[in-house]
Amino acid sequence: MIGVGDIFRIGIGPSSSHTVGPMKAAAQFTKSLEGLDFAHVRCDLMGSLAWTGAGHATDKAVILGLAGYMPDTVDPDLIDAVAQRTSSEKKLCVAGREIGFDPASAIVFDRKSRTPVHPNTMRFVALDKAGNTLVAERWCSIGGGFIAREDQVGTAAPAEEVEVPFPFATADELLSLCERNGLSIAEIGSANERARMTGIELEACLDRIVEVMMDSIDRGMRTEGVLPGRLNVQRRAKGIRLKLDADRFRNQQAPHAIMDHVSLFAIAVNEENAAGGRVVTAPTNGAAGVVPAVLRYYRDFWPGADRAGMHEFLLTASAIGTLTKLNASISGAEVGCQGEVGTASAMAAAGLAAAMGATDAQVENAAEIAMEHHLGMTCDPIGGLVQIPCIERNAFGAIKAINAASLALRGDGKHVVSLDQVIATMMRTGRDMHVKYKETSRGGLAVSFPEC
Repeated sequence: MIGVGDIFRIGIGPSSSHTVGPMKAAAQFTKSLEGLDFAHVRCDLMGSLAWTGAGHATDKAVILGLAGYMPDTVDPDLIDAVAQRTSSEKKLCVAGREIGFDPASAIVFDRKSRTPVHPNTMRFVALDKAGNTLVAERWCSIGGGFIAREDQVGTAAPAEEVEVPFPFATADELLSLCERNGLSIAEIGSANERARMTGIELEACLDRIVEVMMDSIDRGMRTEGVLPGRLNVQRRAKGIRLKLDADRFRNQQAPHAIMDHVSLFAIAVNEENAAGGRVVTAPTNGAAGVVPAVLRYYRDFWPGADRAGMHEFLLTASAIGTLTKLNASISGAEVGCQGEVGTASAMAAAGLAAAMGATDAQVENAAEIAMEHHLGMTCDPIGGLVQIPCIERNAFGAIKAINAASLALRGDGKHVVSLDQVIATMMRTGRDMHVKYKETSRGGLAVSFPEC
């Protein structure tokens, strides 16, 4: 089973598939170099990584991964310094050995080679002084920070097999488990998590996820400036917060002001992500603002909200993310943004519904409603940057999640289209979607913006 710590990974921006995944793949590749007399290392970025990797800092991620850094522990303030030093000195310490390494020639954005297994493919090669190949590996970044060797995509077993008491692969199976055992979706998730960690460790894990999510909102709401990249996008979260505060102090709040706060929370997180800051993949970086925004809505505005409710929210949301990961995809390069923001909205809707006291059937309905109304959403970032339309798209995903949870709670959980059917539809839609709409910045909004 995919755990809550897998769905909610602490990392850095701007992309889980184009930054976090490549960093982890590069670090994993270095393990094959230990004890070898290598003199050169090369990385070819292919498919979507080649087309939008520059805007997603994929080259920097590869440098950091080869140098031994990991996304969950690296100091975001060090990233640019390490990349700049490597470019100027043309040296890098890889697997304990200092080698000549010029990023301009050692990291290639290969837009011609085929990617037969997954659109986010990397080819790593280590050579000796004579130019002979010592090690060659192909890795795929399969979404949400998950990676796999190319020959193991879709078939690779987890690194650590853990037998869980309540395994499930579909929403129907999950609901059946809940009914037979008299447990909620969150309780099923908790029991499975405690097969690999203690209850105290699980609570600490959930508390840490909440802490990083809330910190990313708070940092985003107090930080000003221009986001990296040639679009010169101005941060807006702080300005929005100041205007909302001013309205509150003047007692001029609009009836929909709470929704404005939810949008603010999502925008704050995704501005942090776009700036390369610390965020939680939920389930990806491009969609990292949806779940935190809805969780903050629950914490700040729902009567009776508490720590237990936040834990229930995350465990429930994780189960929904697991279903999408197992049966479809959370990779924008594979299925478009419906797999990223659509999944995040479904996760948030389910989590919020659970925290507000919904039945399991209502929780499943909330997730279905949210995902259904993201079907067909393309991934077309302007300039290959996770900024436009990605930042605002998270705000709308959060609002849809709250609406979906509310609608589900007004019903009895019975509905015509099941969550399993919507997930399957999302995957079919992604397969049918033209590649130019799947995180290549070659179609849609990405080519409608004139750059001077």
